Amino acid sequence: MTRQTRPALSTFVFFTLALGLATYFTFAAVQGDFGLFRRAEITAEARALQSQLDVVGGEVARMENLTRRLSDGFLDLDLLDEQARGVLGMIRADELVIR
Repeated sequence: MTRQTRPALSTFVFFTLALGLATYFTFAAVQGDFGLFRRAEITAEARALQSQLDVVGGEVARMENLTRRLSDGFLDLDLLDEQARGVLGMIRADELVIR
């Protein structure tokens, strides 16, 4: 007579618990708050914000240039004339307006 041995219940519980923990930690590493997908989202958002910062930086540089050109120390008469005409809507007597 051969006697068949069945695995102990504690071995089954151990491997079930180990598989459950491994599944949980794998899911957390991929989908969690600090997981791989969240890292990819943060990287993409950082790239978008960096490009937006570059655009705003260019706009700030342009505005600083215009401000410097209209300052007391450096007066650009052509720019002053252009701004005055745009704000006041005026033309000189010798100019012709075409719409």
